[in-house]
Amino acid sequence: MPARARPLQHLRRPTRAAPSPEAAALVRVPNPHPDTPYVARFAAPEFTTLCPITGQPDFAHFVIDYVPGKWLVESKSLKLYLASFRNVGGFHEDCTVGIGKRLTAFLRPRFLRIGGYWYPRGGMPIDVFWQYGKLPAGVWLPDQGVASYRGRG
Repeated sequence: MPARARPLQHLRRPTRAAPSPEAAALVRVPNPHPDTPYVARFAAPEFTTLCPITGQPDFAHFVIDYVPGKWLVESKSLKLYLASFRNVGGFHEDCTVGIGKRLTAFLRPRFLRIGGYWYPRGGMPIDVFWQYGKLPAGVWLPDQGVASYRGRG
């Protein structure tokens, strides 16, 4: 995907998710405070994709934290990008790391981290974490706030 700004094509009208993550159009907008390091957080508690082996649905709670540089991701385009995984197969690690890498390549943030908190598959939850860059000094980065899966125990 080319890393270029697109017009705000998703706002003020109904839009559908792309058929695949590769076809999804992320949109970026200028950061109104590029000289100020701060954290922007997105939480996607209802992420879904399909197991590439069985075709069964997999569910995750994603938390994406980033310190923007020149660009912000437009939230509706991010929502539609994440929804584009719904009907494609992807391993937990591939989805989590791939989302982090795509956002990093597109936005060129100072720092980005993604936590993928996957619900159990085969009785075993898998949590996947990926990070780009170093957190700038003096920036407050809260805990992602997603508890480890404990089941009934």
